[in-house]
Amino acid sequence: MKKLILLIAIGLSLSCEKEKVQNQTEDIQLSKATAEISSNGASQISGLGTYAVTGECEPLLEGAAYAIKMTGELEGCLYAFIDNFECSPSGTYRESGREYFVGTYKGVAGTFWTGYEFAGRYEGCPENGEALGAEIFGRCQHPIVPGSGEGVFEGVTGRLDFKDDIEAQNFPYRGHLRF
Repeated sequence: MKKLILLIAIGLSLSCEKEKVQNQTEDIQLSKATAEISSNGASQISGLGTYAVTGECEPLLEGAAYAIKMTGELEGCLYAFIDNFECSPSGTYRESGREYFVGTYKGVAGTFWTGYEFAGRYEGCPENGEALGAEIFGRCQHPIVPGSGEGVFEGVTGRLDFKDDIEAQNFPYRGHLRF
């Protein structure tokens, strides 16, 4: 009888220990998930931009200098409105402006505005301050204008970052969206 009671006690103890370990594991997983949301709270996105060709992103929005066809997490068109630009004699080119994205995220339609700052290097610059010759490198930051989102992007904040791939002639992007 003592052996039976001892075996039952050991069995209960092992069962409780297993449940305790399982609960601790679940608590750790929940804590990690909560920490990720608390510290970031954003959806990471990435994809590829290319200059829109005939048939894409048409008609070009009035006043837009050009359009970028977006693929990846963001599918659609990014219309660029250049506000300022300057180029130094060394070929360092800076540009700032606004952009209007029209497209989808996870298959749901919406729009938002960004501001952007581009910095790059070109073969040279004429006196009018435009870039001259081939681009050597370039990158830009595109913070989303708070309150500008509609549709799936209503209330969205965040930023997109592009780094030009000169050889492939495209613009890989990555960023974060907070809803």
